[in-house]
Amino acid sequence: MTEARPSVLAIFFLRFVAGAALDAGPDPADPLRLAFGALVWQCAIFFVYLFNGVMDVREDRVNGSRRPIARGDLDPDVALIVSVIAAALALLGALLLGGPMIWLVTAVLVLGYLYSGPPLYLKRWSSATVVVGGVAGLLTYYAGFAVHGDGLPPRGSVALPAFAVAAALWMGLVGTLTKDLPDIAGDTAAGRATLAVSHGEFAVRVMMSGVAATLALTFAVLTWIFELPVGGAPLAMLAGAVIVVVLTHTSLSRGTRARRRRPYRAFMVTQYALHLAVLLPVVSQFLLSGRAP
Repeated sequence: MTEARPSVLAIFFLRFVAGAALDAGPDPADPLRLAFGALVWQCAIFFVYLFNGVMDVREDRVNGSRRPIARGDLDPDVALIVSVIAAALALLGALLLGGPMIWLVTAVLVLGYLYSGPPLYLKRWSSATVVVGGVAGLLTYYAGFAVHGDGLPPRGSVALPAFAVAAALWMGLVGTLTKDLPDIAGDTAAGRATLAVSHGEFAVRVMMSGVAATLALTFAVLTWIFELPVGGAPLAMLAGAVIVVVLTHTSLSRGTRARRRRPYRAFMVTQYALHLAVLLPVVSQFLLSGRAP
């Protein structure tokens, strides 16, 4: 489980739930179907990240990663078998759910394989990582929404598309840049052409802070102008962007690998805050309506 990154599995779960909660329409989702759909999606994401761990052994060891395969605590062959089983379970679950879930699960499995494995190894390029990360996020939001039935949104729905695009951009752009920062040595050894490797650390730090600030400000302004019902998500992203900027341009993220990972950790914490901020009002409204006479 550790190799598949529990923190990442948790944020994908929150994305799925956000997709199910926003713009869901007047008909409540079947709780059992929703729970089963979330489990199926978790199996798919589990495959993606466990397979990535199998394929990233070389660079992880150079970077001093503490992931179990890199430490030698987990046999890569065993991990590969487990990842294939997880993919098979995800596909089986998608077939049982039917509808859009079939192609959504298939798409995220294929995307995850192409990111880490032959022949494309999309992980080698930051641009590809941005696209893959953003698309995986959008697929997750739509999967949460689509598990309700035919996957067709109600007329006039705007909250989910707006939030999903903003959160996917945060994941794809800010996440990629912050993740590349502490991994320059390993990525160089593995022949990856990331922005940090090809343009240098200073350029990536400037780009990272600029992207985080611009994205957060844009999301906040658009939410205010169009009065989007996304709770405190804009404030959460703004706070996260401020922290990323401060960490990026101070000694707080320089030196050891642990210190250089601080912008990435700030990015991850912001993701949690972003989704909890948008989900709490929805959950509160649901609970209050359930108690109403």
